[in-house]
Formats: sequence, C-alpha cells, structure tokens
Amino acid sequence: MKASRSKLGSQALSLLIRPAIIIPVYNHSVYIGEVISRAQNLGLPVFVVDDGSTDSTGKILGAIEGITVLRHATNQGKGAALLTGFAAALAQQCNWAITLDGDSQHNPEDAGALLQAVKDGERCIVIGKRRGMHDNSNVPWTSRFGRTFSNFWVWVAGGPWVADSQSGFRLYPLPEALDLKTRARRYQFEVEILVLAQRQGIATQEVPIRVIYQEKGARISHFRPWRDFLRNSTTFTRLIWSRIFSLFRS
Repeated sequence: MKASRSKLGSQALSLLIRPAIIIPVYNHSVYIGEVISRAQNLGLPVFVVDDGSTDSTGKILGAIEGITVLRHATNQGKGAALLTGFAAALAQQCNWAITLDGDSQHNPEDAGALLQAVKDGERCIVIGKRRGMHDNSNVPWTSRFGRTFSNFWVWVAGGPWVADSQSGFRLYPLPEALDLKTRARRYQFEVEILVLAQRQGIATQEVPIRVIYQEKGARISHFRPWRDFLRNSTTFTRLIWSRIFSLFRS
C-alpha cells in the first residue's frame, strides 16, 4: 500500500495538481469502512459526504480518523452530495476532485489511471469507463440499459460522445465543476455536468477501470428504475430544449 501511495503522490506532484477524494454516501454502512480505508492508502485528502443516512453509516464515519466528514441533515441526492464535497475540497486548496461511490463497486487504486490521463495544464473531466459490464451476470439489466440510454441522450443534448456516461468514478477540475451551475441534484447530475462542460469547452476523456458488482442481495443500490428513468428523461428534455433555444439565439 505504501508503494501505491508513493506512486499516486508522485503523479500528482508531476502534474502540479492537488487532488482530493470525494465519497458520497447514503446508507452504505456495509462497505463504507473498507472503501474509506483503501482510499486513505492513496495519501490524498478524503472528504466523505453523508447524504442523510438513516442506518449506522454516521456512527461508522465518526469513528474513522483522518477524513473530513460532511453531513446533510436529510437526503438531498448524489449530485448535491458531490457539490458539497467539491466546495469543501476547494476551500482546502484542492484543485481536482476524484469521485468514487461508497458501495465498494470501484477500486480506489484506479485513481492513478484517471490522473495519468490529464496532460500538463489541461482542465478536463476524466471518466472511469467500467470494463466487463456486458460479460458479468451480476450486472443488473437496468445498469446495462441505462448506460446505453444515457450515452445517446448525453450526445443528443450537446454533450460528448462517451462509452460510460453513468460511471461515478471520475476526475473533475475545480473550481470549473462548481462554476458550471448544474441544476440536477440527484443521479442526473453526472450526465448534466458532461453536457454543460462540453458547452463550455471543457473536454471529457475516458480511461478503463475495473468494477465490482456483488451478487444480487449483497449489492447496495438506491437506483429506482422507473423513477430515475423518468428523472433522466426530464433532465435530458430540459437540456435538449436549452440547446435548441441557444441555436436560435446564436
């Protein structure tokens, strides 16, 4: 683990960047302790945003030393949690944010691959493109369909053409990510910000990462297919109309 910390620290130093790790959590008591422990091994500041958890997540976070815990009194959504983490990281002089989920789906050690994708002086979003989703029987159909659905409509709305617009393992530039003024505050934040970034000339890159999907019953997910597909559709409709209006105004 010490070698991983040294390698990632050297990569950050060579790029003259100051990255922080942002982990949004909501009722992730089963896995969050392990996720944070592995993230801490990278030697970067860790900000955990408890988005109104009602299980033992808050108690677990309170017992972990060396992290910054931010709390929402009630559940506001993943996007809101990420924005809270971005603001806190920026206030601590960090200029990049590495985001990963608290459900143990991501390997924190893959953060180095995201950092390595950034060229000196470049300000871009880097998505961790999940590998093997179509070959893993543990991946729910909603995740496969949702990714394809989302990829297409991100592009139609004026965003970049990407292979995994729903991956939560990302690298964001700060303060640019905060300045984009996203309106979505739940899962839809992660697709809206790609569209708004593209419109502002902020490029998006992708790098392959590993992904872990637990067996059904062990997997923790707060995604609700019909409710969240409806929210996705509403967000994309708003983005597409704003794109059309902007074309008429230009």
